[in-house]
Amino acid sequence: MDNIEKPYVIGLDLGGTNSVFGIVDARGEIKASTAIKTQAYADVNDYVQAGVEALQPIIDVVGGISQIKGMGIGAPNGNYYTGTIENAANLLWKGSVPLARLFSEKLGVPVALTNDANAAAIGEMTYGVARGMKNFIMITLGTGVGSGVVCNGQLVYGSDGFAGELGHVTMDRTPEARQCGCGKKGCLEAYCSATGVARTAREILEKTDRPSLLREINPKDITSLDVAIAAGKGDEVAKEIFEFTGRLLGEACADFTLFSSPEAYVFFGGLTKAGDLIMKPIQESYDDHVLPMYKGKAKILVSGLSGSEAAVLGASALGWEL
Repeated sequence: MDNIEKPYVIGLDLGGTNSVFGIVDARGEIKASTAIKTQAYADVNDYVQAGVEALQPIIDVVGGISQIKGMGIGAPNGNYYTGTIENAANLLWKGSVPLARLFSEKLGVPVALTNDANAAAIGEMTYGVARGMKNFIMITLGTGVGSGVVCNGQLVYGSDGFAGELGHVTMDRTPEARQCGCGKKGCLEAYCSATGVARTAREILEKTDRPSLLREINPKDITSLDVAIAAGKGDEVAKEIFEFTGRLLGEACADFTLFSSPEAYVFFGGLTKAGDLIMKPIQESYDDHVLPMYKGKAKILVSGLSGSEAAVLGASALGWEL
């Protein structure tokens, strides 16, 4: 069968916790999906093997590997130019990991790879709320804080494939600034990722004796979801945690606007499920901090694609280019 006639591509959203695979058709419909735990595999070769084994049944559903044109991967610190993951802070694999090559050798199809937030941006631009936009910034709030920057209709990769790591902009330069997984201190990611939200909760509970539903949970087990549930029940401490997180994000976005004057910021990831609890402080803080000439121009939006669909679809879009 000629390559052009192959009707499906594989998209992989490789997150710090879970890896979601989807088989996607040319209309952007996910025909079948499966997942494995990213953190269960200390050796990347074992991870690739597990991924290929998980894929086999869903590849069979669409008629076998002969129906697959290629595979696209969205991964933390994924380099579009080289197909490698480079020193990802939230993954177990260190150094340079040639993930595109490893999957290509196992599956026998061409594989392309990009940063996970870039993949989400491509998905949003193709199928979501950013459809038709030529200038926007995608912010992913997951295990870390990722970003995909689209300028003049093109994803910004920079000279080495690593442009747009806005999660590692320094937000706190005091000696007490939080340690980030990247090695720096005070990064946006250390405060505004899902793990950062849980950390804020632990700090408040430790440093104060304020009553909170979160005290019913072992501090080390608190997750951002627990904070969202407590805030939804009216817990003042939990609401304050989202207020703090949202204000930092809004302030950071006000700074990012200086770079590319986007028409929108699109937020994606588990934390957006908190709705107005986080989106309202983001909007208010953005309005408070943005330079007057940009006021009222950029929309603050939540992704139009559910779960990891944006990232899977965005990753799959790379597969069509192969």
